[in-house]
Amino acid sequence: MGKIIGLTYDLKADWVGKPGDPPDINAELDKPQTIERVVQAFESAGHQVKKIGNLKNLLSRLDHLGVDIVFNICEGTSGRNRESQVPLLLEWKGIPYVGSDALTLGITLDKAVAKKMFMSEGIPTARFFAAAATEGLEKLNTIGYPLIVKTIHEGSSKGISRDSRVENLEALKRQVHLINTVYKQPALVEEFICGTEFTVAVLGNNPAQAMPVVQVSIDGDVNLGDEFYTFERISSSNLRYVCPAKISDGLTRQIQEIAVRAYTCVGCRDFGRVDFRVDTKGNPYVLEINPLPSLDPQDSFNIFPQVLGSTYDATLNKVLDFALQRYGLSDVKGTRTREEILLRPR
Repeated sequence: MGKIIGLTYDLKADWVGKPGDPPDINAELDKPQTIERVVQAFESAGHQVKKIGNLKNLLSRLDHLGVDIVFNICEGTSGRNRESQVPLLLEWKGIPYVGSDALTLGITLDKAVAKKMFMSEGIPTARFFAAAATEGLEKLNTIGYPLIVKTIHEGSSKGISRDSRVENLEALKRQVHLINTVYKQPALVEEFICGTEFTVAVLGNNPAQAMPVVQVSIDGDVNLGDEFYTFERISSSNLRYVCPAKISDGLTRQIQEIAVRAYTCVGCRDFGRVDFRVDTKGNPYVLEINPLPSLDPQDSFNIFPQVLGSTYDATLNKVLDFALQRYGLSDVKGTRTREEILLRPR
């Protein structure tokens, strides 16, 4: 039987820019075409979708949503707790929702906090420090160069440009100052991992399963070396995804195993995506985990299903089923076999 699904999201067009905002300020928010594609996926399985939209819209309708479950992909627009706002409201009102809870979303949005949790569980991640100012950077930097300077609680490569990789104190100060003043947050300064880059989706609960590994290609080359993912490249034809990844079976299994450990470590539910760099010696490092991965049809959630003989629609409906099962609302019976998790079209 079809469910009534509420869909919460933030559109790029909803963002009202202010003087001084960087050009990538709304990078994490969705395009209307993505939302329509998500709606189409659920309707293809016989569900009815109510488009709720952003936090403001949810607040105005919270007492009369009239849905069985909410599929939440709201990124929020301000502060490091912004991704937690919608799940917190839904939990307060006792409304079932798809995806991770407010605590997990808060932990993972702050990359430094997430990395500390990874380190506590022995999950490999690049060495780092946080910099709230340019003073004292020479003492904070016990890693050496090269380093890469990022925003500490943003996604979609916001604040990352070709200048983000730094090789001396002057460049480090420049990039930390940029993050501190333009993005108004501490900078995450990481050891730069020269090598290759990957992303892997993880789906399900008890057990969670890693999906086929997707490899990042820039300018037609998967051996990135000193190249890396930047905001400018997100919408560029120079950046492509390769799946299955052009790596050994052993490295594939290692990346997938670490991805599941990272997903479990921070308490992800239903779906997520883990990003990796692998150094020239074949050692994988978790860059970050995203419990609200992009569902743009050009992104990895429309790529790895094809390797499994499945579809984007089947993938999203499987994610929905995982959440429905958690709440005891699923019409899908029986145990979750590997074949079920591997998204065969229904």
